Amino acid sequence: MNDAALFPVCRKHGEHPVDVHDIDPRALKIVRQLDEAGFEAFLVGGCLRDLLLGKRPKDFDIATNARPEEVAAIFRNCRLIGRRFRLAHVHFGRDIIEVATFRAPPERLARTDSFGSVLEDNHYGSIEDDAVRRDFTINALYYDVKNDELRDYVGALADIEARIIRIIGDPATRYTEDPVRMLRAARFAAKLGMPLEAATEAAIADCRDNLRAVPAARLFDEAQKLFMSGYGEACFEVLQHYGLFAMLFPDAGHVFEHPNAAYAQYAQRLVRIALANTDARVAENKPVTIAFLLAAILWPVYQLQYRGLLKERDNWHSAMHEAVDVVHIAASERLAIPVRLRGMIREIWTLQARLEQAARGNLRKMHGVLAHPRFRAAYDFLLVRQGAGEQIDDLVALWTALQEDPDISVDVAQMRVTQEEGGNGTRRRRSRSGARRRRG
Repeated sequence: MNDAALFPVCRKHGEHPVDVHDIDPRALKIVRQLDEAGFEAFLVGGCLRDLLLGKRPKDFDIATNARPEEVAAIFRNCRLIGRRFRLAHVHFGRDIIEVATFRAPPERLARTDSFGSVLEDNHYGSIEDDAVRRDFTINALYYDVKNDELRDYVGALADIEARIIRIIGDPATRYTEDPVRMLRAARFAAKLGMPLEAATEAAIADCRDNLRAVPAARLFDEAQKLFMSGYGEACFEVLQHYGLFAMLFPDAGHVFEHPNAAYAQYAQRLVRIALANTDARVAENKPVTIAFLLAAILWPVYQLQYRGLLKERDNWHSAMHEAVDVVHIAASERLAIPVRLRGMIREIWTLQARLEQAARGNLRKMHGVLAHPRFRAAYDFLLVRQGAGEQIDDLVALWTALQEDPDISVDVAQMRVTQEEGGNGTRRRRSRSGARRRRG
């Protein structure tokens, strides 16, 4: 335990900006019930950080000296989860409030693997132990609801005021204990628009290879947090800056360094456009799926694989599906992409070929493609490819016209495309939302 933990900074009522009315009443109820049962309980972490930064928290987490089984005994709507970290989830319909027991620092008691990563950490401690065990100072504030008191054991208030992200303890040691902390650092930097403290930043270059030892299922979960929360494009830029993107997607990272500079730039544009579209949809509360993003991230890899196989055989259909399999197998070694999502990616990719094949004049095939359940995703992906620089304007315009009236013939569709051409040769096209893009 460090000296800061012995002398916490306490901000009492009137000395901090936390307003109980900004806190989820369900979280307040849990804290009060734990208190009534004789336990200590505090709001903790990101919700307090966000409140101090003037943001609306998405989640409200609780830390307590009650063991997970004791929490479950108090709340009938509680489920215990996790092996590495045993947690109590209190359910309110689809919403969950997480309740964690104070834990001791891992260097004292936890089991580790040959890389030094913590395998299991269900060793409990005091609130002081819990504070120094957390990842970043800005996530280690505690709020005592009953006394309206904010507690800071690790310099969180100063770092929030300075708007800087600092890991608690020695950075290399903490990254080795849990390499995912590097991804979390990148995510917070992107989400909050805050830089990493110098030592926190410097250790990433030496420790990022440790991500290879992280279970693929856990890395997939982290990828969803990085790219599906509304600031995915910013996360991508930070990950690229620290060499972390290639740790999640090695083959895509290699394409970004492709000897053909134009192809490397195209691959990065494709990812940025797909992420920007997803961020926009999240902001508009529209449905999103990581399958679409993974299709964009891995598309340039798939294209290289497909072209290589096509040189070895005449059957393009066989080459296409074999290329999909090769790319999926390689990607899943690092990220455990669920079978359902792999199926969606396959359909988006293979439909690109069907869009091109059907557009050559077979109206029956066109209707079949239009009726495919993944047509809309495939069409949206076509727009991303066009935005990244592929010369497929005619193909995009044709499928746009066919969506407006699927009963028209190919010749009529192509004629409409011609009629819609402006004086500068451009065509109107749809956005991912399906609305016409206005010329500005």
